[in-house]
Amino acid sequence: MPRAWGRSISLGLLLAATLADAASAQVTLRRRAPPPPQSQAPAGTPAWEAEVWPFPAPDPKSWGDDERPKPAEAADPLGGRKLGARERLTAVDSGVEPTLYRLWGLPPLQTQVLRQGEMILEVWTRPAGGVRQTVTRITVRRDGQAFVQARAGLACCEPGIARRVGFDAPLPDGAATTFLALREHPMWNAPRDVRVVESGGSSDAICVDGVAYDVTLVVPGRSRSLRRACDSAEFGQIADALEPALRAAAGHEPRIDVLFPRIDFSGARGAYRSLVEGGGTLKAAPDARAQPPTFEPAPEDTAPPPAG
Repeated sequence: MPRAWGRSISLGLLLAATLADAASAQVTLRRRAPPPPQSQAPAGTPAWEAEVWPFPAPDPKSWGDDERPKPAEAADPLGGRKLGARERLTAVDSGVEPTLYRLWGLPPLQTQVLRQGEMILEVWTRPAGGVRQTVTRITVRRDGQAFVQARAGLACCEPGIARRVGFDAPLPDGAATTFLALREHPMWNAPRDVRVVESGGSSDAICVDGVAYDVTLVVPGRSRSLRRACDSAEFGQIADALEPALRAAAGHEPRIDVLFPRIDFSGARGAYRSLVEGGGTLKAAPDARAQPPTFEPAPEDTAPPPAG
């Protein structure tokens, strides 16, 4: 074989081996391609929203007009309602602005349309020595279904609610009965803010440690808000609302459960009972605000709607 042919064959074999190695490398690179990026939804985004985040794909031409996924029923139990011709919104003065409810991922209490046989019970917990807060909302519809919504987070130091977590869930059948029984409880006739006055006339002035509870009841035409802070006797007066609401929220989110290791207000009930039996009382605070005005809701129309 001529020497030139030998060189040609060697170069050909070398070139073929190089191309084979390159093809193998390409196959390897394709097999080891990185996985598609995961959802970049902010922490605390509900699962139904995080699964499709961002929703829809950011098309500059239709971004403002494309339909968005509707929230689950438990996330907005009264969603989609509009005021009837003779209906009015119930005045709510819970100390929480509508925009703040949005930061917590809840429909504003001031915009909820309630009808006969329905109610909302809301509980805020605010430790005096920190910024960690929780909000628990119970909604009872006239179809007998009850729902619980709860949020927890740090209400401080940045525009949003830091480390916000939460859930929305339906309650078991029959749970509505417990909460409907609270609508006529005597505690709603008590002053919004109180001070503990012992039998001797001494009273507590300032809360420097402990927890403050804000409880709000909303029914058609009437809302009542109560704030009780630090003293067990104060908690005992509203324990019948605090305990079932917090128990309904237990077991859904471990990061909220850890904030309430023991939901038992029997001691607070005993302290309130001892205060009253000993001649003491819960006196209205000097700066207590008046409750919002009430009205009698118009009777609901029972006639069928006109044709067309």
